[in-house]
Amino acid sequence: MNARLNILASPAVASALKHITAAGKVLSGLSVPSTTQELMKIRASQINGCGFCLDMHHKEAAKAGETPLRLSLVAAWREATVYTDAERAALELTEQGTRIADASGGVTDEVWENAAKHYDEEQLSAMVGMIAVINAFNRMNVMIQQPAGDYQPGQFG
Repeated sequence: MNARLNILASPAVASALKHITAAGKVLSGLSVPSTTQELMKIRASQINGCGFCLDMHHKEAAKAGETPLRLSLVAAWREATVYTDAERAALELTEQGTRIADASGGVTDEVWENAAKHYDEEQLSAMVGMIAVINAFNRMNVMIQQPAGDYQPGQFG
């Protein structure tokens, strides 16, 4: 399988993607636990059907020490007993932030308030940015049908 389009072949698009990637790196350097970040990226990518990002973030999470059990249960996090209350709040925020078009009000006050119990304003700001960035990458990869399975941890720096 090949992607429909090599978006990196366009210098202008490649430059724009470097900025999105740089934004993601800044956000990931803030105080949200790295395991939580990877769980959020996996959940958004599951919802959006982005195989490339699922491949990438599963492998990055595993390399960082995430367990196979926790990785395999992300899609069923509500029923799984392996996540903390803070991780659950992050996953729910990610779901509602990703499914924004499915709900007329976007993220509910209840979900926001629950996340705010576990994360401070800087962390919440970072999480909002991370959700936006992973959704942007998911949408690009799904549109061009970017193949999944060959990602190597650390491949993009």
